[in-house]
Amino acid sequence: MFGSGPETGHENSGAVGSALIPVRFVWPYGGRRVFLSGSFTRWSEPMLMSPIEGCPDVFQIICRLTPGFHQYKFFVDEEWRHDEHQPFVTGDYGVVNNVFIAREQDVVPTINHDVPDMEVDDDIMRPEAVMQIPEADLVVSRQRISLFLSTHIAYELLPDSGKVIALDVNLPVKQAFHILHEQGIPVAPLWDFCKGQFVGVLTALDFILIMRELGTNGSNLTEEELETHTISAWKDGKSELNRQIDGNGIPHPRHLAHAGPYDSLKDVALKILQRKVATIPIINPSSQDGSFPQLLHLASLSGILKCICRHFKHSSSSLPVLQHPISSIRLGTWVPQIGESNGRPFAMLRPNASLGSALALLVQAEVSSIPVVDDNDSLMDIYSRSDITALAKDKAYAQIRLDEMSLHQALQLGQDANSPFGFNGQRCQMCLRSDPLHKVMERLANPGVRRLVIVEAGSKRVEGIISLSDVFKFLLGV
Repeated sequence: MFGSGPETGHENSGAVGSALIPVRFVWPYGGRRVFLSGSFTRWSEPMLMSPIEGCPDVFQIICRLTPGFHQYKFFVDEEWRHDEHQPFVTGDYGVVNNVFIAREQDVVPTINHDVPDMEVDDDIMRPEAVMQIPEADLVVSRQRISLFLSTHIAYELLPDSGKVIALDVNLPVKQAFHILHEQGIPVAPLWDFCKGQFVGVLTALDFILIMRELGTNGSNLTEEELETHTISAWKDGKSELNRQIDGNGIPHPRHLAHAGPYDSLKDVALKILQRKVATIPIINPSSQDGSFPQLLHLASLSGILKCICRHFKHSSSSLPVLQHPISSIRLGTWVPQIGESNGRPFAMLRPNASLGSALALLVQAEVSSIPVVDDNDSLMDIYSRSDITALAKDKAYAQIRLDEMSLHQALQLGQDANSPFGFNGQRCQMCLRSDPLHKVMERLANPGVRRLVIVEAGSKRVEGIISLSDVFKFLLGV
């Protein structure tokens, strides 16, 4: 994989002052030490590649090549490797090398090394930007994924061991707030003992709406105000505002979306997408002996995606669309100058923006997270709906005003007080526009990861964002 950009790098053996083309070579498959070698170095001086900050498994190097045909290869942890997702040739003795043609029309002047260069990842030589996905690749990939999901059931999502936390609807909101924070979970099913059934789900969005409502109606958020709101009272009040109207104009409440253990994975995924929720409970219904229904698991798109990745791990070639870079797929939300907009606004905030403005944006734009960027739009952190539970730490919600607390301060609540504010590589899950779809899917399949921020290599300038729901809408064609 490679791209281009004027940047201080390694020159080939061309004469000084000759027209050279800056080319970015990328090895995105991990390793401890990675070198690049090629015909442009006469295969004699392997060049050390550098890991990209925030993406430790991605290595890059900039070389300036003369126009024409070049072969190259990677030396990864004492082993010669080639990139199977880029053009390659096989020699007479079975030696496989990647190939690249530096074209005359892409020539740029040699950069003066006395002048510091800015790192730029422009579009001069980005072949994936104009690549079109063959319709046959898309059709066959979707058919095989749909068949897999239709023939596997939700029971397969259940872990060998674990716990699922449910809350009683009569709990005070404040207590529920603390439980979610202490357990490190953003969502919990709600149990109504009187009805003998699960009646809903309490999410981080509920707390955002509660905080905004109390912040509007009162001068400060107090423990007493939160104490008077039970989960049941809050849900009843919310349902009055969010009742759906059917074709006859008759209001009816929004029922809990759930699935059974023998529902297909495809049905589970479609329910999550249709209801625009992060998870749905897997519930074993009550039996004829009068026993209560059993809460087995909280199904998420991440868990379903993990099943897909595991099943096709050794046969990824059967899903040809997964080999295409994400920049060639109409997937996710992109900053308009970088990719084609899908009509949704792309929201970013500075660290000095108020927490109140961030919460309002999360609700009004119907997004689950907002990248936090510096003045150059380089990624520093990300604020998600689930971060609202950090306000339960040391009862911070009782002392703050939403419009007076900055995002910087809000994010610090969930971190070590001594940690400096800057780029947070642990919280910011990223990818590059040149990454193939299968690599993006593998990262999104990790527990707790719901979206990847697309960044420019090196500068970490935000270019877009891809969520789990984006991937599933693309794979299922919905």
